[in-house]
Amino acid sequence: MFVIFTPFISALALAAIIVTICYPLYLRIVKKMPKQNETLGALVTTFFVLLIIIMPLLFIGSSLVNEAVAIYNSANNEEFGFLSSLTTLEETTQKYFPGATLNVTEYVKQATAWLAGNVGVIFAGTASTIFLFFISLIGSFYLFRDGKEFTKKLVVISPLPDDQDELILRRLGGAVRSVATGTIFIALIQGTLTCFGLWIFGFEHAILWGVIAAFGALIPSVGTSIVFIPAILFLVVTNAYGSAIGLAVWGMLAVGLIDNLLGPYLMSRGNAMHPFLILISVLGGISVFGPIGFIVGPVIVSLFIVLLELYTIHISPQNEKEHSA
Repeated sequence: MFVIFTPFISALALAAIIVTICYPLYLRIVKKMPKQNETLGALVTTFFVLLIIIMPLLFIGSSLVNEAVAIYNSANNEEFGFLSSLTTLEETTQKYFPGATLNVTEYVKQATAWLAGNVGVIFAGTASTIFLFFISLIGSFYLFRDGKEFTKKLVVISPLPDDQDELILRRLGGAVRSVATGTIFIALIQGTLTCFGLWIFGFEHAILWGVIAAFGALIPSVGTSIVFIPAILFLVVTNAYGSAIGLAVWGMLAVGLIDNLLGPYLMSRGNAMHPFLILISVLGGISVFGPIGFIVGPVIVSLFIVLLELYTIHISPQNEKEHSA
């Protein structure tokens, strides 16, 4: 069974996460279907998932890979444009800090090669990629329609007491929704706004920098400043003072307000995980599962935390009995 299901683990994990996040939407759609038809409701919800989640992810992923490949080729061919801007920034830095050796071009080569080699495998538009998302959509449809019955049977089969199984599923679902619609969703919004701002002010490869900003948004006390500060400094160095001021205002208003206003509202809707733990689980998940790991990683860590809490509940009475004895 394990060997049979192994090729589809990523697709099934994606389907389970999508259904966990979008299940409230499915319930609303079912109520509006003729005779509250669950099959038709599952079909309509899956179609919405395709338009709202799958298609944008495919577009962003393929655009990211194309930009990474373009930068890597430019670095190898020593072409002007983006890399010449990096060289100018490096030379300016060395004027103020003579001993500094940044070697930015080499780091860019390594980073873009990693992106093209790892992320590109998923978003290369190959037949296997199309098949992966096709299986995810089919799995989402059946989990929307039959997921409740499936979880009931899972509770019966599990060796744990039923109340603990239900606690695990409830906490796991809350953690998935909290991480996905809270921290990660906020990071994606900030990355998108960063990308749009850089594009407005004439930066090349804005999608790549937007993705970097999204990862930066997962780092406590760092956020999108990991991209905005170097970009603003570059505009100042190149005497584009008006663009530097405009980009700074965009960063403070469009991106900063999202984090301060929308972030607390979304994070309060579930069991929040520590931001640093989310960052480690996202990076580790991507290294193990590929791009889908940016959600699978936090989900696995959430499950582990719930199991630790259950273990603590069981072990505490035993410790009290031992101490009393």
